[in-house]
Amino acid sequence: MTLQGQIALVTGGSRGIGAAVCRRLAADGAAVAINYRGSEGPAKELAEEIRTAGGRALAIQGDVADPAHAEELVRQTIEEFGGLDILVNNAGVAQDGLIFNMAMDDWLDIMRVNFGGVFHCTKAVLPHFMAKGSGVIVNVSSVMGERGWTGESTYAASKGAVNAFTRCSAMESARFGIRINAVLPGFAPTDLVAGLTEGVTGRSIKKQIPMRRFGEVEQIAEVVRFLSGPESSYMTGSMVNVDGGAMTALGLGRP
Repeated sequence: MTLQGQIALVTGGSRGIGAAVCRRLAADGAAVAINYRGSEGPAKELAEEIRTAGGRALAIQGDVADPAHAEELVRQTIEEFGGLDILVNNAGVAQDGLIFNMAMDDWLDIMRVNFGGVFHCTKAVLPHFMAKGSGVIVNVSSVMGERGWTGESTYAASKGAVNAFTRCSAMESARFGIRINAVLPGFAPTDLVAGLTEGVTGRSIKKQIPMRRFGEVEQIAEVVRFLSGPESSYMTGSMVNVDGGAMTALGLGRP
């Protein structure tokens, strides 16, 4: 259990990729703080599941779009577990739609959560990581941040911001012993992308993926686990695709 004694905070950890990450880190020995915004029931059930399996877990409510909430998440985690070693910035929202049909401020809510949450939580955790001379941050981004797709302009822009921020923050933090990387999932069925992975649309998209199948949240969690642990100790500022080869192909960017 190579994460034994480590303490992790996972934002948006109550379901989807976040829940899979919580389970995977806990299975490898880490104590896990499960952040949720509105899904209190699933978050507490997951925490109980981890505790029943012999691990340590805590569900913490907070909206990462609010900088004060981000600071409180970090404070509560450190207070409860006695420290913090790993931050997984996973919380995210989506808003599908054509630019022509959007209101002028539709991009703001997406950016506040998807990029704002990453910025706020990173900013909140840096003093603790810098003081102890170590720490790991894994940002859950998306291949959308590196490619175009019809109807995903605001989501893709927010993830592009996460990718750029990952590179810059990694450069700033390396001298303090802090590593910051990003995982870029492709299409993996979750509540967030259900409209793209189901029915006729899903079958069409699947044909454009070289491996001809969608990913599983557990597969993404495995990569987050790798980037969180000692096996990736010489990696920082990296963008790691988990997409079945989707970014190797020249697709149309639409179903």
